[in-house]
Amino acid sequence: MNRSRFQFKRSYNPDKALAPELGPLERDVMKFVWNRFELGSEASVRDVYLAFNERLAYTTLMTTLDRLYKKGLLERRKDGRAFYYSPRQTSQEFSRNTARRVIDKLIGNNEHGVEPVLACIVDAVSDRDRELLDELDRLIDEKRRTLPAKE
Repeated sequence: MNRSRFQFKRSYNPDKALAPELGPLERDVMKFVWNRFELGSEASVRDVYLAFNERLAYTTLMTTLDRLYKKGLLERRKDGRAFYYSPRQTSQEFSRNTARRVIDKLIGNNEHGVEPVLACIVDAVSDRDRELLDELDRLIDEKRRTLPAKE
């Protein structure tokens, strides 16, 4: 039997799917900053360095935080020689905005119209849980009520 040399990953990582523009280290750093912020505190490079058990170079984490700041995901303030970082949006807002961009891209680039994408979403939701399908139905009804009537 002729077996392919290629193996496909069968694992699904929702964090990776929702944040394709972030690398693994950026995602880990953002998770730390979000957690820190939820506890009412900003994060310095040193805080991140210690949280990662000093297993990454300090300068690598400094560069990563700066990159996240330049991408608009973090705010920063300077105190002496140190920068302190906080998120510009919650992790839930980030996930929702990322999902919206992915869906907009799918709907906008689909040459067969919107129906296949919507059918896929409905199938995925209903396969998981009937209550999620009911929630989707409720959200659709709610959205319909807020939209202006068609003429």
